[in-house]
Amino acid sequence: MSTLNLQSASLNSCTAAKFPLPPHDHIEIIESQPFDYSKRAQWLRAAVLGANDGLVSTASLMMGVGAVKPDVKAMILTGFAGLVAGACSMAIGEFVSVYSQLDIERAHIKRNQHQLKQEEPHNLPNPLQAAAASALAFSMGAMVPLLAAAFIKEYRVRLGAVVAAVTVALVGFGWLGATLGNAPAVRSSARVLIGGWVAMAVTFGLTKLIGSSGL
Repeated sequence: MSTLNLQSASLNSCTAAKFPLPPHDHIEIIESQPFDYSKRAQWLRAAVLGANDGLVSTASLMMGVGAVKPDVKAMILTGFAGLVAGACSMAIGEFVSVYSQLDIERAHIKRNQHQLKQEEPHNLPNPLQAAAASALAFSMGAMVPLLAAAFIKEYRVRLGAVVAAVTVALVGFGWLGATLGNAPAVRSSARVLIGGWVAMAVTFGLTKLIGSSGL
């Protein structure tokens, strides 16, 4: 029995000599951590919300003009003007907002020399990138009602096509924002859809009322 114990101890010592275990402090333990969805907040706001703003504002403008002028050219020109003006406004607003945030973060870094050594350049916000993303997203959203009304001459059919296209896009934007932000998809889509419907209905109704009053 003692001979077996000696052989086992000898075998273990040989195995340890040939295949030494790494020190305890060099062993890395990989733990699964949940994804931080807050890191997506800035570009998510500039992209999804920008596209939703372009969709709702341009569609509301076109519906408002369509309430008093059945001409397709008037609706398209109004929608195009809203696209250009809205994209420029969104880009300028996003640029100013993100640049202000950048100035605040730079001032904080200068006041804290220890943080300056640890701060990575790519962690700072990019105003130009945010402005371009916001303008592009707004333009993409505004193209939906423009394309829906561009090739339809019949007045009522054109209004219905705009409402239908905007409805589908609103649901899509709401679902996309909820998916990327890890939020309830149904509730988010319903909230975006109802908001868009209300904006188009109010614009259409008030413009129709003012136009029919002869002002």
